[in-house]
Amino acid sequence: MADTIHCDLAIIGTGIAGMAAAIFAANRGMSVAQAGNTGSLAYTTGYFDLLGSIPATDEGGKATPVNEPFKALPELLNAFPQHPYRFVDEAGMREAFTELTDFLTRSGLRYEGGGETNHRLPSPAGTLKRTWFVPATMRPAEEMLAGTEECVIVDFAGLKGFSARQIAANLSPKRANLRGETVRLPGPGGEVYAENVARMLETERGRESFAKVLQPLIGDASWLGLPACLGIYRPEDIMDDMERRLGVRIFEIPTMPPGVPGIRIKEAFEEASSGMDLRLFRQQRLVWEDQHDELYRLRVTGTSVERQVLAKNVLLASGRFLGGGLTGERTGIRETVIGLPVQQPDSREDWHRFNYFDQRGHKVHRTGLVCDESLRPLGNDGKPFAQHLHAAGSVLAGADWMRMKCGAGVAVTTALAAVKSMK
Repeated sequence: MADTIHCDLAIIGTGIAGMAAAIFAANRGMSVAQAGNTGSLAYTTGYFDLLGSIPATDEGGKATPVNEPFKALPELLNAFPQHPYRFVDEAGMREAFTELTDFLTRSGLRYEGGGETNHRLPSPAGTLKRTWFVPATMRPAEEMLAGTEECVIVDFAGLKGFSARQIAANLSPKRANLRGETVRLPGPGGEVYAENVARMLETERGRESFAKVLQPLIGDASWLGLPACLGIYRPEDIMDDMERRLGVRIFEIPTMPPGVPGIRIKEAFEEASSGMDLRLFRQQRLVWEDQHDELYRLRVTGTSVERQVLAKNVLLASGRFLGGGLTGERTGIRETVIGLPVQQPDSREDWHRFNYFDQRGHKVHRTGLVCDESLRPLGNDGKPFAQHLHAAGSVLAGADWMRMKCGAGVAVTTALAAVKSMK
């Protein structure tokens, strides 16, 4: 073994929950070792949901849309008492999001929101999504939707999964005077990626060229909607510059993942990690081994590095199926890192309902780890598997984050609750 790292906390996973936990721990003076695939952050749209919908509980019932997330929490927990929000109160939720968004703001990614009501902003398909904290470059879409001035939404020839005409058509019943246009960007043509456009716009020359291709489409429009592409590092500054060049108000709309808003968060976190007491191992695994003299022994494995980690606490933030924290097998659903018991339906036949759009959702989406009130996963005997092993984020049982629109909320709030419960 090349060397041994001693730390207060080892974090398994680098998605939103893992990132938030590393920030919270560092802010409290804890030393951290962390490993995982940081590319998973790129799969966020940039919107931070707290609670957007409560699925139906009766057959034939309808899901309840949520405009005021805190007022709806009692109804959620009454219908789904195993939801991870039972571990955090309102003050803890606000504290967690304030601490995380303050970090992002200091990194050049300002967020707005955090009030009593959800924002309603366009999704990549042009539907309206209820969400709680939003990037400052996306927030102006709400003002556009409340107005009547002409708005042009633009996509790029060769950009997959984002259609300006589809978005304009889907928003038109709620907002008149919209149109969709397509531009061809300078270059050889072919497939276009929003990340490449964003990196081009980091340069003065790139913004000048971009403005020239957009200008003929503006016409009498007062608003311009773009796929999220306004740079990687300080998107508000680039948005201000493009507004000055074009003479219109601009807002961003998320694209299908992986997208630029997630890449911004990923790169901001990785850059800030060098100033924190954090050993971040990108694209590598942190493997659980055993407990050794009141410390937990883990091993960093990867293509070029192999190190031992001795940690006072461990946080499992390994995600669900996409993140690799859970896997589905013929005999059931398995937790992949330690082999912890997973709360799941009795048989595979119970994973899904016949109707995919059933308003009650599917039981497989609420599978995960059962924890005590300190967010320590329980073993087969119903007691904490280990005294200082905690879990956070989507690996927890009880949250159908897709239907409840609570993914970032569960990740961020349980990360803070877990860190605060560590000794």
